[in-house]
Amino acid sequence: MAEIDDIREAYYAKGKTISEIAREHARDRKTVRKYILREDFNVTGLVARKKAGQHPKLEPYEATIDGWLESDRRMRRKQRHTARRVYNRLVAMHEDFPCSYRTVATYVRERKKAIYGPTEAALPLVHKAGEAQVDFGAADFYENGTLCRGKYLNVSFPYSNAGYVQLFKGENRECLFEGLRNIFEFLGGVPTRLWFDNASVMVSAILKNGGRNLTDDFLRFKEHHGFEAAFCNPASGNEKGSVENKVGYHRRNFLVPPPEVGDLGEYNQRLLQVCEADQQRRHYRREETIARLHEGDKEALLSLPSVPFDCSSYEEVRVDAWGKFRLTPHHTYSTAPKHARSRILVRITSDRVIPLDESHRPITVHPRLYGRYRQEAMDWIPYLTQLSRNPGVLKYTGIYDMLPEPLKTYLENLPKDERKKALSLLASLSEGGSFERAVSSVDEAVSRGIDDLDSLLALHSYLSQEERCDRMDLKGRDLPELPAFSFSVTSYDAMLERKDEDRC
Repeated sequence: MAEIDDIREAYYAKGKTISEIAREHARDRKTVRKYILREDFNVTGLVARKKAGQHPKLEPYEATIDGWLESDRRMRRKQRHTARRVYNRLVAMHEDFPCSYRTVATYVRERKKAIYGPTEAALPLVHKAGEAQVDFGAADFYENGTLCRGKYLNVSFPYSNAGYVQLFKGENRECLFEGLRNIFEFLGGVPTRLWFDNASVMVSAILKNGGRNLTDDFLRFKEHHGFEAAFCNPASGNEKGSVENKVGYHRRNFLVPPPEVGDLGEYNQRLLQVCEADQQRRHYRREETIARLHEGDKEALLSLPSVPFDCSSYEEVRVDAWGKFRLTPHHTYSTAPKHARSRILVRITSDRVIPLDESHRPITVHPRLYGRYRQEAMDWIPYLTQLSRNPGVLKYTGIYDMLPEPLKTYLENLPKDERKKALSLLASLSEGGSFERAVSSVDEAVSRGIDDLDSLLALHSYLSQEERCDRMDLKGRDLPELPAFSFSVTSYDAMLERKDEDRC
């Protein structure tokens, strides 16, 4: 992908011919032309993530280092501690000093910056229309009543001060790409240049000369949409101050109090409309509205790609004997019994985990789990459907131990011939509603002593009724008075005589 990026930049930005590029890269002209004309950079593959290490071993010595550096404030600049001198003193004082020079140097550099302030002045950057800055913020929200520790993607246009926000449960590759794609599609175009920090989702390494090694996934996204990517220096948030301010503005104005979310995708579409309505206010510096200035941004946008980018990632995983797999040490997902002890491909989006069979068809669909605690997403329907074909092995599989107690009690009381029908019925009821509701019906059936399938089906239908007629409460209502009515036998006889005369 790095070479493809160089080839396309040489052609589109530097104006070189295909023959010149082919000679420089020692590639066939057909290959060069293929990469130049390519529009779709979707590809499936594994995504490797590495976490930066921590150095807690230095903590017992930080107070000593801070004392030395504070005392240096009274000394001449050339007689102050360097990182090498601090390291050598610590090694001399402590025979088993456990930290490397690099660890000490990093800490000394940060402490000196805090004591003496930054050594370089920050200069304001001038951005052209159509350029944007990108950053994530943290905010909580409620999804169907459950508190989520969320993240929200912010895109700010410094030229007009227009901003857009998208809410997610995490800050990962899928959330970044999906959020940017949603904003691009809402705008009807792609910013010419996007400024980023150095997150590992995009940058795999920062080079000594200031360059960046970018991840293949990000290069595909970048080339697919055609924008130019710019990166700030490490720990230099002032270089994208527009979006840094937007992170706080969006949280205070759109995410306080924590929003109640039903469907996160639908909520994000509404958020884009809220952001657009917010642009009717005046610019903080110019005597125009943000919306009016934002028209200049929109005129400079690049065209959307003809093929939508697939923001999903794909990972091959091993399924255990229970038919389950893990994407992280904390998160477990189910597949189906027939895939036990095999390897499958899993499609991962910002909010879904979809295990695929050998034909790349979904086995089931799980909500994606977030958080650093143990969670499990379990879909019982594939297990019930599989067991209904061979119910005799139910007790000899690990699936039996995972079934809820009401369901095990009900199945144990059924004759062998009826057990197959019961499992098939439970699978059918779960597909039509939910497994939890089907189990609730079984629990009710056990408590009532019901053991035949027809009665179970009738009970489930009764319990699943969502709308029931309530008695009308007439107390306290002003009702019209009905006229008094009297009736006598004489008037009834007179009415019958009139009817007899009419027949004659």
